[in-house]
Amino acid sequence: MLNLFTRRALQVIKGIPEGKVMTYGGVAALAGKPGGARQVSRLLHAMSEKYDLPWHRVINARGKISLKPSHGYELQKALLESEGIGFTRDDTIKLSIYLWDGVFREIIEEK
Repeated sequence: MLNLFTRRALQVIKGIPEGKVMTYGGVAALAGKPGGARQVSRLLHAMSEKYDLPWHRVINARGKISLKPSHGYELQKALLESEGIGFTRDDTIKLSIYLWDGVFREIIEEK
């Protein structure tokens, strides 16, 4: 059985709409564990396929893809671009445009 944080984090990640992104830390905070960004990273690595998560929509706090070239970076960037997410010349996503914070209201409404 999944612990409460993991269940909430999965819900948050599944709720990120196409064309938007969230940071690892943002997911953790909304799931009830501020400072739990590394746990979100591990969760994505271990559970993305099993739970059909839109893993590519989770990026780091600097607006960048954390995966290294030839280790998933190119796939994540292509998936994000296919959803209309633009990158700057230094491969940064403008969080002021693409960051999504709407999950919090949905989680509150479900309780």
